[in-house]
Amino acid sequence: MTEQTYCDRLVQDMPFLTGLGRLSEQQVDRIILQLNRYYPQILSNKDAEKFRNPKVSLRVRLCDLLGHLQRSGERDCQEFYRALYIHAQPLHSCLPSRHTLRKTRGLPDLSRPGRRAGTPRLLLPPRPQGAARGPACPGLLPCHRRQARQPLPADLPHR
Repeated sequence: MTEQTYCDRLVQDMPFLTGLGRLSEQQVDRIILQLNRYYPQILSNKDAEKFRNPKVSLRVRLCDLLGHLQRSGERDCQEFYRALYIHAQPLHSCLPSRHTLRKTRGLPDLSRPGRRAGTPRLLLPPRPQGAARGPACPGLLPCHRRQARQPLPADLPHR
């Protein structure tokens, strides 16, 4: 079986990365700035300004950035993954392409609690009876967690 390229991985991960609440505006800005400052041949100043334009929605800017990187080539996609790892490590560990890589290499899936290699389930903190299971990657949606702590608007029906 052939090894998956970074461009292939970006195609696979694009729907996940552009999903609502996956990457914050600050994380995307940091990734863009890193690519622009350290690798101006990947993102010129003009490109960086375009992808950081606050008048365009974050999802559109992110889709445009990922498309630009795919057209630029393998090394540029690899540098994006490096920047993603630095600025959004919890999200990076939950990428669909990382799960695919683990399966093709026969490695254990380390993203789920209780499934970590060498970690018995007994060492995990007990879950209260009836507690809802969280996402496979608990640090994934910090913006939704912040919203959950805010009081509900008065016009919403209570359960």
